[in-house]
Amino acid sequence: MAALQAALAAEHAAVYGYGVVGGRIGADRRSAARSAYEAHRARRDALARAVRDLKGEPVAASAAYALPFPVADPEAAVRLAAELEDRVAGVYSDLVRAAEGELRGTAAEALREAAVRAVRWRGEGVAFPGLAERAGTASAAPTA
Repeated sequence: MAALQAALAAEHAAVYGYGVVGGRIGADRRSAARSAYEAHRARRDALARAVRDLKGEPVAASAAYALPFPVADPEAAVRLAAELEDRVAGVYSDLVRAAEGELRGTAAEALREAAVRAVRWRGEGVAFPGLAERAGTASAAPTA
């Protein structure tokens, strides 16, 4: 349940973060930001249902999240989007390890989706998405 709640918290942070991205992103990437925002909202809602199905109380979203750096222009918005996806991938890698059955498959799919979006934002990928955070190259904290 802890890994599931952590994934939900990460999705709350990603939804918040994409709100910031959407306010700063250039027009040429606005539809990609909107699509990612909607994908994270859908994942967040599905995770909240999964927690409730297990008779838990879904972790609530924070009113605000600390951003890892100032987002004052479209370039910073793109960097933030890639960072959000890296962080979500890290949390989903934990859920893949902790879960079984259908939830494990769902977590693996979410990890793959986050890795693909990160590549699209950054223009390059990593060998093992979701594990780079464990090597100390990025934070896996669920803050935006």
